[in-house]
Amino acid sequence: MVDPWAGHGLGSTGYRRVLAALACSGVATFAQLYSLQGLLPIMSRDLAITAAQASRTISVATMGLAVAVLPWSFVADRVGRVRIMGLAVILATVFGLLVPAAPSFEALLVLRALEGAALGGIPALAIAYLTEEISPRHAGAAAGAYVAGTTLGGLFGRLLAGPVADLAGWRMGTLAVSVCAAAAAAGFLLLAPRPRGFVPVEGGGFGAVLARLLPQLRNKQLLALYAQAFLLMGAFVSVYNYLGFRLEAPPYLLPASAVALLFLAYLAGTVSSRAVAGLAARFGRRSMLLASTGVMVAGLAVTLAGPLPIILAGLVLFTAGFFGAHSIASGWTGALATTGRAQASSLYNLSYYAGSSVVGWAAGFVFQAVGWHAMAAVLAFLALLAAVAAVALLPSGRPSVPAPRR
Repeated sequence: MVDPWAGHGLGSTGYRRVLAALACSGVATFAQLYSLQGLLPIMSRDLAITAAQASRTISVATMGLAVAVLPWSFVADRVGRVRIMGLAVILATVFGLLVPAAPSFEALLVLRALEGAALGGIPALAIAYLTEEISPRHAGAAAGAYVAGTTLGGLFGRLLAGPVADLAGWRMGTLAVSVCAAAAAAGFLLLAPRPRGFVPVEGGGFGAVLARLLPQLRNKQLLALYAQAFLLMGAFVSVYNYLGFRLEAPPYLLPASAVALLFLAYLAGTVSSRAVAGLAARFGRRSMLLASTGVMVAGLAVTLAGPLPIILAGLVLFTAGFFGAHSIASGWTGALATTGRAQASSLYNLSYYAGSSVVGWAAGFVFQAVGWHAMAAVLAFLALLAAVAAVALLPSGRPSVPAPRR
């Protein structure tokens, strides 16, 4: 009798390869998805569009991703996580390479939507793949490491695009990112170990789809985590969408290459997303989720100041808080889902990127009409709603160590 797969243990070759492969997928995904974010002011001037219109290049990509995560998860349930993630990253890279050649703003939006839909196959499956292949005892820490890797991917794309765009325009900036994403995609395909914890799901009719979805939608704790994803990610992407417009205007007058350096604040998220995993084991997931949300709001309040160094300090605090909260919520989703783990993870990602799309776009109208302070107040209110949902619906106390898979 074959023993059930217990997962790769901490420090093993398989463990390291899973995390390295997911790090490559994170670079390929998040470098492309947000490469235009630091270039929105340049694009706005070049294409003669408003800040809210320019932000649609981010929103259509994240909405495409949100719409696609569930279909990707159902296909992956039948043919495997690694195969579908590989297909997704290849398609996304192809669309990403076409984006700089878009002949019009409308064509650009279509290509970005397709790119986002292709990218949906990565975050939709990454946590499910990780949970199946990593020992349950170390899955939480591995999830934190994966989220930390995604912050580096997003940071890399923005830092590369900004200086290239200053020299050669936003189209060349995005092309440079897409070429590097192609290399990261190849890294994922080479590094991902053969899956050993995956069990194919048989049957694929509409009834079977509902049977895997409904338990997640009836679980109030999972719904609370989906609310965290929608509200907190909406607030987060709004800050990064529009802070560049604020800092390129008087009295700051920062160039695009300097605005790109704002994304160095992501390094705070790289640290916090890993740090909260250990703190959650001591103080409980809900406590750390609420603490991280509080740090977000505090950082947002600091950005209301006038001096640039204080604004940057607030951005660092805000970013650390967000990625701490996201690391807790995304890892908790996999732990709470006893069946349909890929669907639970996909619903989290759907909520996450729907928040990015809807709130990230709508906040632009507030920013254009009444300015940064009013927009920050709205975003703080959304974070408060997330905290209320967490207190009302999520369990307190320290998490127990999951039992081995059977």
